[in-house]
Amino acid sequence: MPTESQKIELSEHELREIAGYAADCARRTLALFAQHRPADARPRDAIEAAYAFAGGGRRTAALRQSAWAAYRAAQEAGAPAAVDAARAASHAAGAAYLHPLADAHQVKHILGAAAHAARAEELASAQDGAPAAGGTLVWARRHAPPAVTAVLGRLPAAPAGGGRVGELMRGLDAALRA
Repeated sequence: MPTESQKIELSEHELREIAGYAADCARRTLALFAQHRPADARPRDAIEAAYAFAGGGRRTAALRQSAWAAYRAAQEAGAPAAVDAARAASHAAGAAYLHPLADAHQVKHILGAAAHAARAEELASAQDGAPAAGGTLVWARRHAPPAVTAVLGRLPAAPAGGGRVGELMRGLDAALRA
């Protein structure tokens, strides 16, 4: 297992696959945000920026700004499911900024969008009175591209803490490493 100070190998192809995966995960719950703030395009823009990077675009200041804009949208969302859906979008755009460091925090760049989308789904299910749906986590396990599992294998396990989102992230991390 690498130590926290070691650098890891990280190719541009892997970074693009991870960003596309994060965008796919976040997109699954974008409608939960739109239900509460239909005129606010910031989370959708962040997901689209992540897709643009995954498709060959450059890592630009605009990409980073879209991640921060989605984060601000989460702060303004109000409804808990909408908050986590916007945070998933923020993490999707932020996935392009994964650093080649053997640091547990970097796992958040890879799995943060999936964990927040799963939490948004869970909160929406609880609000509707339906049993908590695990569709996003199941989907995230089944559709993780090879780059996700390869890069996770070079990193320490997901960090402790983070409340329910942290639990979801650690569960997904463990499942993808198994």
